[in-house]
Amino acid sequence: MYYVVTGAAGFIGSNLVKALNDRGVTEVIAVDDLRHGDKFANLADCEIADYLDKDEFIEKVEAGAFDGVVSAILHQGACSDTTERDGSFMMEANYRYSKRLLEHCIDDEVHLIYASSAAIYGRSRAFREERECESPINIYGYSKFLFDQLVRRRFDDRSAQIAGLRYFNVYGEREQHKGRMASVAYHFFNQYHGTGQVRLFSASGGFGDGEQRRDFVSVEDCVKINLFLLDHPEISGIFNAGTGAAQSFNEVATATVNACRKARGEEPLTPGALRERGIIQYIAFPDDLRGRYQSFTQADISRLRAAGYDAAFLNVEQGVSRYCQKLLERTPA
Repeated sequence: MYYVVTGAAGFIGSNLVKALNDRGVTEVIAVDDLRHGDKFANLADCEIADYLDKDEFIEKVEAGAFDGVVSAILHQGACSDTTERDGSFMMEANYRYSKRLLEHCIDDEVHLIYASSAAIYGRSRAFREERECESPINIYGYSKFLFDQLVRRRFDDRSAQIAGLRYFNVYGEREQHKGRMASVAYHFFNQYHGTGQVRLFSASGGFGDGEQRRDFVSVEDCVKINLFLLDHPEISGIFNAGTGAAQSFNEVATATVNACRKARGEEPLTPGALRERGIIQYIAFPDDLRGRYQSFTQADISRLRAAGYDAAFLNVEQGVSRYCQKLLERTPA
């Protein structure tokens, strides 16, 4: 039996393929869109049984080519650019494609674990997996919201596991291809390594300079949640995938800089000292993000905990430090 990972050359997808390999699983069908070919690097150290373009894969699925031979689909493939304005493209990539996979999984008794998003919550101050908390503010969030709604409507029709994970602000290895959509930890690292400074947004949304707060979650923890669900096919539902604790962009910047300083044998600095030295700087909040930006997110993880997931999460200081150490190992001095 095969495991299918869509978005397999992407950020979370490639980490899942590697995690499956670490378990000794190599019967993995990797599905992605490699028109931007640089993403291949995320799979170069992985073992897979086959690679299929996303369009070829869905055609084969609907033609019955995979009937009875797939155990689970880890559906991570999507357009994750929250600034994308082409609604037709976003709905086709994130909603219609996912709908076709869902129908197959119901028909063929295939477990489905899929990527949802905290973008569904918009500017809500409550982050529970409930309809009254959901109010997306961009087409990306709406595309994910609409699929979650479909899952809710089809939930009683399931023949196997159906589990959605609402990822919050994920950071970690194998995200280098994402460009401006890469995590702030990745951007802060590159800024500091290149210029000795990091740039954060000035005050917005009722928060002070750099004090906008997000639930920053390591991709390591996101992979662990996926594997937990894979190991417990009796668990279905929609779950938040975050740490349950919001931390500020200033804290991410401080953790990034101090991880680099530690590697050079230098003492850590407080956020105040980093500002005084001009290492942390603030730039005007972009006009194109006004009204379309989440200034605060914090996952309510009570449903995930109730499902039995009891592992501790890495906080920003722990997770960003580990991530920067790995980035430093690959970055020329």
